[in-house]
Amino acid sequence: MTNVPKIYATAAAVVGIALGSYGVASAASNSGSTSAATTTNAAPPAAAAQQPQAPWGGRRSDESLLSGDALAKVTAIAKEKVPGGTIVRVETDADGHAAYEAHMIRSDGTPVTVYVDESFDFVSVESR
Repeated sequence: MTNVPKIYATAAAVVGIALGSYGVASAASNSGSTSAATTTNAAPPAAAAQQPQAPWGGRRSDESLLSGDALAKVTAIAKEKVPGGTIVRVETDADGHAAYEAHMIRSDGTPVTVYVDESFDFVSVESR
C-alpha cells in the first residue's frame, strides 16, 4: 500500500517534466517561425502575431513595416552590422533615433536594434 503514493508521485514528476520540456521546445520552434514570417515583413499568421517579440513588444501603430527597396536596403545594412543575427522586424522608427529600424536577435540571443537614416546610411546599433 505504501508503494501506491510513490507511484503517483513518480508519475506526476514525469508528466511535469514532459510538459515543461514540451513548453520549452514549443517556444523555441515558434520563435523561429516568427522570425521567418517577419523577415519578409509579410503579415504573420495569427498565432505568430501573438508571440512575444523580445523587449520591443509588437509593432506600434505609428510605425510601418518596410517593403521593396527600403526593406532590402535596411535588411542588408542590419545583417552587415550584426553578422549571424536574425531579423525579427524591419520598420519605420517613430522614436526619433533614425528613419528606419531593424529589430534583430544576435546569434548569442541578445536583442538589438539597428538604426538607419532616410539616406540609407547606418546610424547605430542599440542593445537592449
